[in-house]
Amino acid sequence: MSIPTLPGINARTITTARITTRVLSAGDENGAPVIFVHGNLTSATFWEETMLAMPPGFHSIALDQRGFGESDPTAAVDGARGLADMSDDVLALMDSLDINAAHVVGHSMGGGVLWRMMMDGPERLLSASLIAPVSPFGFGGTKDAQGTLCAADAAGSGGGVANPQYTQMLKDGERGDGEMTPRQVMNNFYWKPPYTSEREEDLLTSVLQTHTGERDYPGDFVTSENWPGAAPGRWGVLNGMAPTNQPDVSRLYAIDPKPPVLWLRGDSDQVIADMSMFDLATFGKLGVVPGWPGDEVCPPQPMIAQTRHVLDGYAAAGGSVNEVVIEDCGHTPFLEKADQFNQALHRFLAEI
Repeated sequence: MSIPTLPGINARTITTARITTRVLSAGDENGAPVIFVHGNLTSATFWEETMLAMPPGFHSIALDQRGFGESDPTAAVDGARGLADMSDDVLALMDSLDINAAHVVGHSMGGGVLWRMMMDGPERLLSASLIAPVSPFGFGGTKDAQGTLCAADAAGSGGGVANPQYTQMLKDGERGDGEMTPRQVMNNFYWKPPYTSEREEDLLTSVLQTHTGERDYPGDFVTSENWPGAAPGRWGVLNGMAPTNQPDVSRLYAIDPKPPVLWLRGDSDQVIADMSMFDLATFGKLGVVPGWPGDEVCPPQPMIAQTRHVLDGYAAAGGSVNEVVIEDCGHTPFLEKADQFNQALHRFLAEI
């Protein structure tokens, strides 16, 4: 099923040196480019309202990342490279569109892509807006602000921690509203209830376009002697976010130039949080997953504390960081608190 678009959004298929994918655009084609990078289990569709709300003088662009939406279904995610496949895809799109440098806005997993872009191509970034970003240490399997592994093999992260029933529902295109269906997960965790989107059906269609399998979502895994019994494999998006596949964050402190950073998040986020409802260690602590070894060995990942620790280091090394927290807001502030989000993003871009 093709994903519908809003009036004013131009959708086209672009083939770059790395991937063929759907690319959305809006605004002044001669304006300053702003590239929007979506998160896990979503697509470029989630950015459409934000793109249309951009002030004059900007050209908004959003791509379906590999493994999602209407991107090439044969383009696997090499999780051993972290999220470098995806960051390289964004840079290749910029090359294809003759964009030397752009403002980049990354949400959730897209924030992880942006961390990598900052390390690998800081000169290509006019600014970096991290919206509820995955920790620079990855997702799952770490236990303190410095990103120390809970276990040497990063057990508790990677492709083995996803719910197989949920993956099957994605594969089957399940549109129901039962317990833990894609619709229920979207409406209870992507944003804070009771918010719902007028475009719920289009957004759900976008979610259901997630590519599933051992080379996509969730990816492969290996068994582990450490709790909860699974450690990262090689392929797929969740292995791309495993802590053992992340680059040394100290690279951020050394980059030159240092693009100004906006860190924006909701105060009620259940996805990227110091006790995330998508972290198996949280469910271990709550008694839902048996055998949890305790806080000393495997506490819930302190995701917010980790991002703050790294951005404090970035600022100490000469970078500029602006933190914005939106009250009564969940994981997707650009939809559920659009006016506040747009005001903060537009102000940040105007000050550069």
